[in-house]
Amino acid sequence: MDYVKLINCMRCGMCLPHCPTYKETFLETASPRGRVALVCKVQEGELDKSELLLEYLSMCLDCQACASACPCGVNAGELVAEFTCERRAGAGLGFMEDLILRKLVPHPDRLETSMVPMRLYQRTGLQKLVRKLGILKMFPKPLERMEGLLPALPARPLRREIAEITPATGTERGTVGFFLGCVMSLIFSDASRATIKLLSSLGYKVITPKNQVCCGAPNMLAGDLAGLKEAARTNVEIFGGHRIDFIITDCGGCGAELKKYGHHLDGDLMAEAFSGKTRDISQLLALHVDELRVMLKPLPPKVTYHDPCHIAHCQGIRREPRELLKLVPGLEYRELAEADACCGSAGTYNIEKPEMSDRVLLRKVDNIRKTGADYLVTSNPGCLLQLKKALAVELPSLRVVHLTELLLMSLNA
Repeated sequence: MDYVKLINCMRCGMCLPHCPTYKETFLETASPRGRVALVCKVQEGELDKSELLLEYLSMCLDCQACASACPCGVNAGELVAEFTCERRAGAGLGFMEDLILRKLVPHPDRLETSMVPMRLYQRTGLQKLVRKLGILKMFPKPLERMEGLLPALPARPLRREIAEITPATGTERGTVGFFLGCVMSLIFSDASRATIKLLSSLGYKVITPKNQVCCGAPNMLAGDLAGLKEAARTNVEIFGGHRIDFIITDCGGCGAELKKYGHHLDGDLMAEAFSGKTRDISQLLALHVDELRVMLKPLPPKVTYHDPCHIAHCQGIRREPRELLKLVPGLEYRELAEADACCGSAGTYNIEKPEMSDRVLLRKVDNIRKTGADYLVTSNPGCLLQLKKALAVELPSLRVVHLTELLLMSLNA
């Protein structure tokens, strides 16, 4: 860990109004500067790595809103994550972590096969029966929460349905590689299908390598740095075998991780080139505002936008999604209060820290309700899962969709 980054924190407090956990607790130990101070004391040998310390640090959502607010550029969330990763890396992977992160996640075929039981669970009507009878209340709470987050699954993973090469519509202007995230392929295939359609309609040939693997974000969360680097090397080699102008992703979490490959594989020129070519789908679409203005057709709904942390804070993308939504004729855009505040999903945080996650989520839902919107648009699978579940109960008339889904609706109107 870079000690200099820790001592750069001036304890000014500019981060406090932006930290979700501090806003809920008003505890210094639940604030970015408090966490930095704790890690700093550990590094200086004045504080032991106790269970209480780790509990304080684990409350961080790693939303990185503190980094956006910090005048010194201190990223408290990233520093806490790095500290936690170093500790976990020293302890090694447990049996289940090794099974999931090394035997399952890096292998798309196995990952897709693992979802077959869940697909059958839904399609046979068993899920409705289980929920109606309240059977899940007999199982551990984390399992009940995980099941509750699960939306209707597509009939097949998108990776198995789409062609590896999707030709451009009309005159070809360039070639892009499409990074198809695991969750996007398995759960939100309609959004990624819309992404490919939009790219093709704008004249891009889209190459979607079928042998690409998970971006490595789950490995990063678990402190499995070796697994993360292996995923990075694999994807860099796969996409490096194609002549492409950009690498496009429609998953905020994947985009944030892919853009760090040059850092993870320090000194690897191919990894640096890979990260340099990586773009969120909104970044590329925003380059074609004039073409889209002609192509998009009127839609009447009132729409608001939630900034995923991995897009707004980790990648600094805020203007592009809003600019694209405002291109749709007839659409009434309504800005969401605290739009870039975390929704409480944060990877597996909503499973591991359900009470704090729900408190953060409640603030987000209240702000969404005040907009009176018909559609909530966002661009990260974790946010989609979290907000779809909450709003299905709180605002059942409101639809939660990915940015590319709404744009495709306008394109096809």
